[in-house]
Amino acid sequence: MLEPLYQNLENIVRKQGDVTSFLVYPLLIIVVYEVFMRYVFNAPTTWGFEATTFLYGLHYMFGLSYADVHGAHVKVDIFTSLVSKKSQAVLSIITNLVFFMPVTICLTLWGIKYAYTATKGLEVNPTSWAPPIWPLKILMALCLVFLLIQGIANLLKDINILKQQGRKVLP
Repeated sequence: MLEPLYQNLENIVRKQGDVTSFLVYPLLIIVVYEVFMRYVFNAPTTWGFEATTFLYGLHYMFGLSYADVHGAHVKVDIFTSLVSKKSQAVLSIITNLVFFMPVTICLTLWGIKYAYTATKGLEVNPTSWAPPIWPLKILMALCLVFLLIQGIANLLKDINILKQQGRKVLP
């Protein structure tokens, strides 16, 4: 019963990652353009560095949940690899509920509040280029929502594993 639910949540995160992975192309174009302008024409842009920072930051933030759905985050599983699947699931549920969920829920709520405040004030970055920064803050909050979705999917997956392992013990 839980399997279709967490698989649907993971599919949302996978699709988000597939789409946002294309942020690397405008990032590459801007970096190449900036290097060309700086070293060929000795005329660096006022916006190039800032734009690359924004794009890289978004690429990184959207990649957090995408990496998690693929199990690509670094883990130290010296001790957990020695215990049963059931014990691994229990430990994962506990760490998810005690550490991951409270932090991610707070970050998500604060990120949404931060984005709302920036949008309400039509905030711009205080630099010479002064681009509007409120759209980036909305996207940053969205990144945290995707991370929370993936955390919920992980929790449901671990509960499902625990249920399946419990059934194997019963006659």
